[in-house]
Order: sequence, then structure tokens, then C-alpha cells
Amino acid sequence: MLKEFKNFIARGNVMDMAVGIIMGAAFTAIVNSMVKDLLNPFIGLFTNGTDFSNMYVNLSGEEFETLAAAQEAGAATVNYGLFINAVINFVIVAFVVFMLVRGVNRIKEAAERKAIEEPASPSAPSVPADIALLKEIRDLLASKK
Repeated sequence: MLKEFKNFIARGNVMDMAVGIIMGAAFTAIVNSMVKDLLNPFIGLFTNGTDFSNMYVNLSGEEFETLAAAQEAGAATVNYGLFINAVINFVIVAFVVFMLVRGVNRIKEAAERKAIEEPASPSAPSVPADIALLKEIRDLLASKK
């Protein structure tokens, strides 16, 4: 069983997945910082400094100044502001990931185009297709005799 486990871990796709998860976690920290520290202040400019995270509906009937105070008191709340923040973060993260994938795809396409456009190596001169076809026909006729 230990040998099977070692073989499972040593497989390339498991290691690739582990690297992807680790990089994803690091990337998440960067994107979250970008959203919180760079983009949210600009969003605040357009929404007149509205803090969505403190928007909620209090279902308990008591009065609380902030969502944190209501949660600390154990009041039932509908936290629609936190949901709005989550949607904004999702849209921003999705856009950033889209831009990264788009950039990577462009780089890959450019590399593929370059590989296609590169001439064949000079040591192996290319034979025109009609000559190659004629040689095949000649060889087939010679083999039937």
C-alpha cells in the first residue's frame, strides 16, 4: 500500500495539481490585496464612500449601529452589503483571471505562429509534393513487377 501511495504522489499530474493549488493560494492573496487596497478606494469614489460591508437588515427588532455590533449581540441579520462586496470581488477576480488567461493565450499563439513560420532545417531539403508523389508511384510500380 505504501508503494502504491508513493507511485500516486510521484505521478506528474498530482505534482502539477499541488503546484497549481499553492500558486492559486498565493495569487488569491495578491488579487485580494489589489481589490481591497487599490480598487475599492476607486469604487468608493464613485459610490460617494459607501461602505457596503456595513449594510444589513436587522431582523431582531433591536437597534445596532454596526453590523459587527448586531452580530456580537447575536441578532439575526440579512447581510446584503457583504454579499455585494463578494459579488464585486468576484467580478474583479474573474476579470483579472480573464486578462491573465488572455495574455497567456496570446503568448502561446505567437510561439505557435513562430514555430510554423520557421523554415525547415537546411540539412533536410524539402521535396516538392508532386515529386514525392511521382517517387511513390515509381516505387509501387517497381514492386509489382
